[in-house]
Amino acid sequence: MGKVVTLGEIMLRLSTDSGVRIAHADNFRAHYGGGEANVAISLANFGHDVYFASKIPDNGLGEGVVKHLSCYGVHTDFLLKGGSRLGTYYVEAGIGERAANVIYDRAGSSFAEMTESEWKKEELFNNVDIFHISGITPALSSSWKKTTISLIEAAKESGCKISFDINYRGKLWSQKEAGETISEILPLVDYCSAGKLDALYLLGIPEATEQENELVYYYQEIQKKFPAISVLYSTKRTVVSASSNELIGTLWMDDYYYESQKHVINPIVDRVGAGDAFSGGVLHGILAQKSPQEMIDFATAASALKHTVQGDCNQFNEPEVNSFLLAGSGKINR
Repeated sequence: MGKVVTLGEIMLRLSTDSGVRIAHADNFRAHYGGGEANVAISLANFGHDVYFASKIPDNGLGEGVVKHLSCYGVHTDFLLKGGSRLGTYYVEAGIGERAANVIYDRAGSSFAEMTESEWKKEELFNNVDIFHISGITPALSSSWKKTTISLIEAAKESGCKISFDINYRGKLWSQKEAGETISEILPLVDYCSAGKLDALYLLGIPEATEQENELVYYYQEIQKKFPAISVLYSTKRTVVSASSNELIGTLWMDDYYYESQKHVINPIVDRVGAGDAFSGGVLHGILAQKSPQEMIDFATAASALKHTVQGDCNQFNEPEVNSFLLAGSGKINR
């Protein structure tokens, strides 16, 4: 299997129960989570040698992060300690027609306050197959924008393939700022999670006119603009309600479009982290040299399963995802 480094911020997530608003909550469910950490856990579950790089405070919450990652088999050798606090975010669970809501409390966190890379790059990227990072990290500060590009360049020089999830967050930066920064990063990227809205509002690609499958058009246009990208992927999600979604995975690889079967997810237990489970599934398919159709089927199934458990991260291993694919939705495994 492959060796992977993911890098980003991990936070404490505090969630209300279904039907309870944050302003009226008298207790919260506590989980650790963050996009790149979630991808690391998925890949470790699938049998890969995975390292997560970040910075956490040297206190009980930081110790909790280490235990959380270690229990899934993620290496914490590049988990720096220092700074004053662990970032926090609050999730108000959605239900029915009411969407979930997120409040961030991450200013001044140990990771966000970093002004330059504190890792020895030759150690961080030694014999690494894939370096995975997302658009959340450069959104944290001007320092992190420069450091993100510097780390990607160093990983590229070391022979790593670069995986980048655009993962736009409107509460962290504007579309204009995000588009300018991401357009600097994408010439260095090999594998990219990007969809129609990213193409339109961040990458300046004109809207499709008459196109039988408009995603093919957007994938082709992204690849024309950033030819280093060899794999593009995203999900098509139909939101029936906050409790019921339909999910299809899409993949652009070797100038061909692939699509998974539709997964009807009802009821949703916890949607947070489902996109990270999907990214982890795609990267696993690349590392395991699966066929493109196998890759997108597996990744979408992993994402669908993530919707069925509490917390940010995928808790399923490769045999369990494959069993789910074979058995079909809702059947009993005896």
